[in-house]
Amino acid sequence: MALQGNLRDFTIIQLLNLVHLARKTGLLVIETPEETAQLGFLDGRLTFARLGQEDDGLCTVLYRRHKLTTSQYRQMQSRQTTMGDMELGLILINSDILTMEEIINAVQEMYVEVVRRLFTLIEGFFKFDAEAGLPEYRIPVSIELENLIIEGSRQIQEKEFLQEEIPSLDMALKFSDRQGMDIQKVNLSVEEWKVVSYVNPQNTIKQIAKATKMRDMEIRRIVYSLIQAGLVELIRPTGALPGTVKPMPVQDHDEQRSLVNRLIDRIRSI
Repeated sequence: MALQGNLRDFTIIQLLNLVHLARKTGLLVIETPEETAQLGFLDGRLTFARLGQEDDGLCTVLYRRHKLTTSQYRQMQSRQTTMGDMELGLILINSDILTMEEIINAVQEMYVEVVRRLFTLIEGFFKFDAEAGLPEYRIPVSIELENLIIEGSRQIQEKEFLQEEIPSLDMALKFSDRQGMDIQKVNLSVEEWKVVSYVNPQNTIKQIAKATKMRDMEIRRIVYSLIQAGLVELIRPTGALPGTVKPMPVQDHDEQRSLVNRLIDRIRSI
């Protein structure tokens, strides 16, 4: 009998831990309101992962990880419809384009990436079928779950912390009123600069996330770092229109005007 239930009662991390400790073999299917994921296991180790209808053919996996040139990708992609990943992999190896190790590493990275995207799911249903067969055309890999379980547990703790610090993405951001801020000492990532460029009391964090194509955890993490750096403050949105995202506003305060102008200069230089 298949093991099935609700993610509200049994988290992804708990499911992975069960598979790991019991050394289970089978297929775990996770259905959420947005998409469906499939994870395959053999003796408690991850051997397969797929999310939704994403193109996860070997050629695409290798191309996205810069293992194939555009020309090589197009040439190999034409064979993808008639060959499995194993056959394509052998062609790449025999043509001295890639080694077996490079191919396996790329596939493992893709599978781990899929699992990471499932860590913080709380809505949906799961079903583990020990009788379900795994895709035979895939490159055979074997990934230990222990490190993934530890990483997932930390990510869940981080999510709970960020939800406490930023309880609603319907809040907006404004630049801090702090005096004497030395912008030269502020080191921000490209993603943080993207968020800064949309700081406006009329923009909700949710709208900024949509404009910058960021997921829930990513936007919360960046906003929290900007708050801790003293650059922005959480406020209630003012005069926002649903679905619209306003550019960074011009500030009246001299100190804020200087800060914003220098931020814009840095953004333009990226």
